[in-house]
Amino acid sequence: MTTPPPDSTHSARTAAPGCPMHAAGGGGVRQLYGAEAESQPYALYEQLRAEHGTVAPVLLYGDVPAWLVLGHRENLDVMRSRLFSSDSRHWHAMRDGTLPPDSPLLPITAWQPLVALTDGAEHARLRRAVTESFGRVNRHRMRRSLSRYATRLVDEFVGRGQADLVADFARKLPALVMAQQLGIREADALPVGRAVADMLSGTEAALAGNQLVTDIVRELVERKRLEPGDDLTSWLLVHPSGLTDEEVGEHLRLVLVGSLEPTSNLIANTLRMVLTDERFRGNLSGGQMTLPDALEQVLWDHPPLAVVPTRWATANTTIGSTPIRAGDMVMLGIAAGNVDPGIRPDGRPMHGNRSHLAFGAGAHECPGQDLGRAIADTGIELLMERIPDIRLAIVDAELQVVGSWMSRRLTGLPVVFTPQRQTARPVAAPVQRAEEPFLPAPEAEPAAERPRARWWRRG
Repeated sequence: MTTPPPDSTHSARTAAPGCPMHAAGGGGVRQLYGAEAESQPYALYEQLRAEHGTVAPVLLYGDVPAWLVLGHRENLDVMRSRLFSSDSRHWHAMRDGTLPPDSPLLPITAWQPLVALTDGAEHARLRRAVTESFGRVNRHRMRRSLSRYATRLVDEFVGRGQADLVADFARKLPALVMAQQLGIREADALPVGRAVADMLSGTEAALAGNQLVTDIVRELVERKRLEPGDDLTSWLLVHPSGLTDEEVGEHLRLVLVGSLEPTSNLIANTLRMVLTDERFRGNLSGGQMTLPDALEQVLWDHPPLAVVPTRWATANTTIGSTPIRAGDMVMLGIAAGNVDPGIRPDGRPMHGNRSHLAFGAGAHECPGQDLGRAIADTGIELLMERIPDIRLAIVDAELQVVGSWMSRRLTGLPVVFTPQRQTARPVAAPVQRAEEPFLPAPEAEPAAERPRARWWRRG
């Protein structure tokens, strides 16, 4: 199958049989990008569902055709099936050279030797290094660091009686914690966090942000090769899978991009729901819903990535009743699948249910999802306990959300509260250990069930 050139003047009627444009009869394929689609994505998902069912043809930048999977079960099928690869070299647009070199899809889809973009034996080698290194993280020590960093951030604004919980808290906490876990110097943590946000902004700052992250990661790998410590970078460097310095650096970059923005959004969206949604206020104040339950509800309603455009069919097949040709781009519709009426009639709440699609499934399921949950859970709990009368400074309708076809984020969350005294002590620098041979992660200690604390109290 040959993909039509990504030229908006190219007629959909000339598309080869089997491609999304042809399947929809030409002309009727909706764009997944643009102001209208990106401002009301859930409305678009429902329109596509009504028109096409569980899989819909869509157009990406440059009118590049693709399939968007809308069904919850169908998304899981694609995630778990070997008929759909994460290697973009299967994509006919890559093979045929019909994707222009300046396409905005290239930074997302261009093949690299990364765990997220490989399959088979190479994926298994890289995946083992990443998951086993994550498994060595000491959860107790990380929680203590989390508490110290969260306390310090709250201390910076608690005396003012007002704050922007996105800029002052949600964006800073994941950067500080993940920088420590990777072995990045604390002075570089917040600049790295800002650089990652710039990389994903789609603005002119993206290039400079990418360069800063690249430079810091390169220096980090060189430093840890000479002076290993008790951190993810050092563990990746000595892992038996034998990653090169370049592979370690690329995976550290992937960890930063894949953890900071999603975790920041998870914190911000959870805080917004707690501050504005009466269902959450009542349940939490009454002790019927824990904070982890609230986090899972947010992962259903506002997944960190709405669309994951990194699957390609390796053979002619079907999804549901839709025929898919080898080489077609098949995008995971995470947000659309999470609101599939087949599993959520009338958009019913999914309290405590972890069967959402936010972290994927199968061979490419997110290996760091528990760290993201821990950062959000601990940070929000400390913030709300420290400032129990916190409330939104504006009405919910005035909050602004920006994003693209792949993700959306809250731009700010202004709050007010009773000013308090600062109580935090300076955060001690993490202790660096000498290099030790790579060992499998110790078996986790059984976690005691957390009490359903009434951590939310109205002011």
